[in-house]
Amino acid sequence: MPVRLLLAFLIFLGWAMPGAAAATEKPPRRNVLFLIADDLNCDVGTYGAPGVRTPNIDRLATRGVTFERTYCQYPLCSPSRQSFLTGRKPNVIGVLTNPTPASPVSPFFRANIPDTITLPQLFKQNGWFAARVGKLYHYSVPAHIGTSSLDDFYSWNVVINPRGRDRDIDKKIHTLIPGKFGATLSWLADEEGDDGDHTDGIGAMEAIRLLERFKRDRQPFFLAVGFYRPHTPFVAPKKYFDLYPFNEVTLPPLSPADRSRTPAAAYASSRPEEDQATDEQRRLAIQAYHASTSFMDAQLGRVVDTLDRLGLAGNTVIVFTSDHGYHLGDHGLWQKHSIFERSVRVPLIIAAPGAKANGQRTRSLAEMLDLYPTLADLCGLTPPEYLDGKSQRPVLDDVTRSVRTTAVSQVGLGTPEDGYAVRSGRWRYMEWGGTKSARLLFDEERDPGETQNLAEDPQHGAIVAELHARLEQERPRR
Repeated sequence: MPVRLLLAFLIFLGWAMPGAAAATEKPPRRNVLFLIADDLNCDVGTYGAPGVRTPNIDRLATRGVTFERTYCQYPLCSPSRQSFLTGRKPNVIGVLTNPTPASPVSPFFRANIPDTITLPQLFKQNGWFAARVGKLYHYSVPAHIGTSSLDDFYSWNVVINPRGRDRDIDKKIHTLIPGKFGATLSWLADEEGDDGDHTDGIGAMEAIRLLERFKRDRQPFFLAVGFYRPHTPFVAPKKYFDLYPFNEVTLPPLSPADRSRTPAAAYASSRPEEDQATDEQRRLAIQAYHASTSFMDAQLGRVVDTLDRLGLAGNTVIVFTSDHGYHLGDHGLWQKHSIFERSVRVPLIIAAPGAKANGQRTRSLAEMLDLYPTLADLCGLTPPEYLDGKSQRPVLDDVTRSVRTTAVSQVGLGTPEDGYAVRSGRWRYMEWGGTKSARLLFDEERDPGETQNLAEDPQHGAIVAELHARLEQERPRR
């Protein structure tokens, strides 16, 4: 057969036999929808919080793996976010604080590790379209809503900074400190604006538009949607406050150690205005926090519903999490920046197409540092070798597996007095300065309220020694 006829015959076979042609095509690259709340603890329906209404997060849990024991590296917005977005520990990136009035320029990781490749940047460099809507790195809330604030422009192809009426109605907001809204307890049941008028509602709409664009352009994407709620000020449409009648809101009990604040280092995050608040104000703050959570959940639902409507869910990894936990009067504390369980534990749901354990829950330990290598693993990317986290992909196929035995968190400014905590199995151990004068050990299974300090009990000496040695590995060498 002449060569020309042979080539024509082979081309015909390629057209006539779709299976042969398809065998040479690469499978489509997985997308990522990264959803993150701001200051959300595990007061979520699927995590067993009584009465808290989060139907969309709960629904997401039925299609993914729910990690019941996930911990942030640092319970403060900027250090936590810069840590998990770079995949590096706070001591490595040198970010251990938020901006303050005395130092309005926040420490930024690129000052210490300028050539690092962030999580979204890895996807961007490999052909994904990386987009940010709302808060991913750090924002001063509410002051920086509507701006890029502390952002890393290397990380994204496009950024969108929504701004709603919650940014501009300060005079109506109830606050413990006049004129201050973001760093103290403050709240408002908005009787005039609806979901679409608020920043998170606008952000959800912008995320929806991007998803429609990605569908139209058939473009692989890494879409990060950062919601601002339930961060203070706890502002949401009034209908969400109506879900939580004030007369049904209760305050958590306090242990003798909580009342005496012993040891003092464990309670260093307390603030005078919160200590002086009335019980009515505290109950109003709890009501508003849960209302803001339900409002955020509704906006999350709009985004996930769009992913489903557009037929993108079958090839998209969905992640839902928060930057750190949050105190709501437990231990007599409010907000974050402590290393008690409630301040450092975060919700985490990963829904990966085809994962064998989807719809199940795991008690396996996880750190926020694990997000970077896990998403890279799920999407077939090779992450930088220097990452400090571990891929949780094995757990997504078998919830009985574990990739780590401990999870570590810290607070402080890089001094010998810094506090470190480790969760290991049933135990939470905390110490400050590595000294025996400030250490706590709790059995989280028998004592989830952390009321009985077992650190000085001789029966637990071996556990204390083991966990102390683990934390010594984390302290910077002097």
